[in-house]
Amino acid sequence: MGQGSQVTSARRLPGGISSAVHALTVQRGGRTEQVVLRRFVREDWLAREPDLATHEAVALRIVEGGGLPAPRLIAVDDDGSQAGAPSVLSTLLIGRPVIVPGDMDSWLRRMAEALPVIHAIRPSPTQLPYSYKPYYDIVGLRLPEWSRCPDVWTKALAAAGERRPSADEHLIHRDYHPANILWQRGHITGIVDWVNSCRGPAGVDIGHCRRNLAILHGVEVADRFLDECLRWANYDPYWDVVTLLDALPGPQPFAGWSALGADVTLETVRGRADGYVASLVERL
Repeated sequence: MGQGSQVTSARRLPGGISSAVHALTVQRGGRTEQVVLRRFVREDWLAREPDLATHEAVALRIVEGGGLPAPRLIAVDDDGSQAGAPSVLSTLLIGRPVIVPGDMDSWLRRMAEALPVIHAIRPSPTQLPYSYKPYYDIVGLRLPEWSRCPDVWTKALAAAGERRPSADEHLIHRDYHPANILWQRGHITGIVDWVNSCRGPAGVDIGHCRRNLAILHGVEVADRFLDECLRWANYDPYWDVVTLLDALPGPQPFAGWSALGADVTLETVRGRADGYVASLVERL
């Protein structure tokens, strides 16, 4: 923040589980500013991806000026030598996540409308040296033991192992879902958590969001979101399938949901996951 800056207060922001995120109040040059410090403190994640802070900083530089309501990068501590863990310092955006909306139609429509703005950005491999790949090795995946319809999961696994369809490369958020979207008065004010962003197919963002919506609210809501996306997107259910399989052997209730006003049990999650995979197999 510059010479002479002083942190006068800090508060933990709710909802996240992958990092420690705090809003800081900073005094500098006679002014008071609020910023966000995100520290990557999960040792298991850092062991797999030691460049997490660098990754998010690169993404924030790319989206700045792209017409997106995203945080602006202030500074990055790549190795944790200044903040105790690899960290990103960015501007604080107004709003908060909404996962149980008052107006479901408007909520789904606005989330869908934000995606083509993200995908209009097409960074080169030099600008963004991260490209999409599933979080799993398809060879090592096993059927979920808890499922009441293992035959349907078998078909989904087979579909994911087929030839990947051709698709244009865009900037993709890679973790686009309601808990990473900020709202105020019915409008999106921020899209946060860019650490997983990469170059990849637009269908990955659609599928990842649909999986979260299906678990939170059921297949019908996930399908309504797809209907909104079909106004601008080419659709292939392959991407829905591979992004659902990202969640195996789960999915589990997202720990941040309860902090944001939703309480979904493990039994509900598993039942909705079964229903969602069945709906996807019907589309194949």
